[in-house]
Amino acid sequence: MFPTVREVLALDPVRHGGPRVVAGTAGLDRLVRWVHAAEVPDIAALLSGGELVLTTGIGLPGDDAGLRAFIGELADVGVSGLLVELGRRYPTAVPRAMVAAAERRNLPLVELCRVTPFVRITEAVHGLIVDAQLAELRATEEIHQRFTELSVEGAEPAEVVRQAAVLAGCPVILENLSRQVLAYEPAGESAELLLRGWEQHSRRIRPTGRTGYDPDAGWLYTTVGARGQDWGRLLLRWPTGELPAAAPGGPSTRLTILIERAASTLALGRLIRRDAEGLERQIHRTLLTALLDHTRPVDEVALRARALGVPLDRRHLVGVVVRYRADEAGAGAAAGGPAGQARLRDLAEAVSQALRDAELSGLASTLDDQAVGAVLALRDAGTEEAALAAFAAALDRVRLDTAPGGVRGAPGAVIVAAGSGVGTVREARRSLIEARQVADAARRGRRDLPVYRLPQVGLAGLLHLLRDEPRLQTFVERELGPLLTHDAEHPREQLLGTLRGYLESGRNKSAAAAKAHLSRPAFYERLARISRILRVDLDSVDDCLSLHVALLALDAVRDG
Repeated sequence: MFPTVREVLALDPVRHGGPRVVAGTAGLDRLVRWVHAAEVPDIAALLSGGELVLTTGIGLPGDDAGLRAFIGELADVGVSGLLVELGRRYPTAVPRAMVAAAERRNLPLVELCRVTPFVRITEAVHGLIVDAQLAELRATEEIHQRFTELSVEGAEPAEVVRQAAVLAGCPVILENLSRQVLAYEPAGESAELLLRGWEQHSRRIRPTGRTGYDPDAGWLYTTVGARGQDWGRLLLRWPTGELPAAAPGGPSTRLTILIERAASTLALGRLIRRDAEGLERQIHRTLLTALLDHTRPVDEVALRARALGVPLDRRHLVGVVVRYRADEAGAGAAAGGPAGQARLRDLAEAVSQALRDAELSGLASTLDDQAVGAVLALRDAGTEEAALAAFAAALDRVRLDTAPGGVRGAPGAVIVAAGSGVGTVREARRSLIEARQVADAARRGRRDLPVYRLPQVGLAGLLHLLRDEPRLQTFVERELGPLLTHDAEHPREQLLGTLRGYLESGRNKSAAAAKAHLSRPAFYERLARISRILRVDLDSVDDCLSLHVALLALDAVRDG
């Protein structure tokens, strides 16, 4: 918002005075916050920094020591520069003592060789500052208007990031808590160069608060989250090389407002869900959502379900989730796209038809962009296994009958997962969540089962299905963050691999050293460094267990 001393010297009223820089040329890029005319030697006590001082010198001290003290006081208070009009006190040049003192303090000292009305300089500079402030206000208003529109439209994260980059004219990246890129916009730069080694680069950005700027890395950042749950970070690379005048103060207020407003839009968008299904399906989804999110009292859910002909009271309830395996979805069927939505609606119809064919009662609807959920209402707990087998078989037949030409898709293309059976509507949420977790984890397995249950899901699968959970990512950062940062700063060392080898060898140091092709002393020294960096005892079973789980979680996050 503020001009530099160099820019002020280029203004017509100043150029009319024939400016000549006699000291402090290295400080010409200092920002000028205000202009102040003064003819008294103790003016520094009235200043607060950033002022350009104008004087004729008539009130300045007559001795060299006094002039040096005058310059020193101005430099101490942080003025941007000193303009001295020649002719009244100093006929042809300012005193050498004054020049030497200004040069030592890197304070721009400028002689005006011709008489210049100071009021014209003041008006020109202040007009420049006010115009810049008005432009900043207009830009800020545009930012708020643009992101308000995006919030109302329910824009996707990629569009929010793109708009932020357009408004800023800089690359913008959205990452999760594990430093994985969720969306990016290179703003005309090379995306490959921007994203190369991103995790290591991101870890070198030292956060100092929810919003901040790392001058060494050149990134402005802010945390993304809502309702006390942070789930990512938005970063904007500020082109300091293009704006050297503002570099000492960091990015402008406008850019800070922009990135924070974009982060708010992203957080709000994550809370918004839209649906375009039929009325009956909407009611089914409303009830399933109410069970999952506690948005309605359980008694009301049971009442409305009974009105739909699906009694839930005094029934044995089983949560079921059906989803496609990831390797079956092609580019045209990407989740969230028109083809993907149509494909998911077809699956929801197939699930509803399978419930009817198997003569089962229950609620069924899409849960999100990837899965269809159902709550089966059985009369007796003893019929649970038979009912699930009948449902899976009916779904297989429905999908075969509705496939073009009756041709079945790849074996195991659809996953059917079930949670533990429960006896009350209040517990149905737990069964449905468990089914969704099992379905997500089953995607990593190679077994082809008619119905997947929790006993078939190991720790690696459990961590995989929790990979987007901020609390799991926070756990990984807490356990391994210092070591990952160390490896990012020392790419040739890579101590994470040493830790992995040690834990995978059952904490057998000799076997791990041999596997790593290192001498035992060298391997032991690496383990000692890991212990110091992470502040853990690698001989402790508890510490190693936490680290091993964190490594598995890190793999799940990176593979996700």
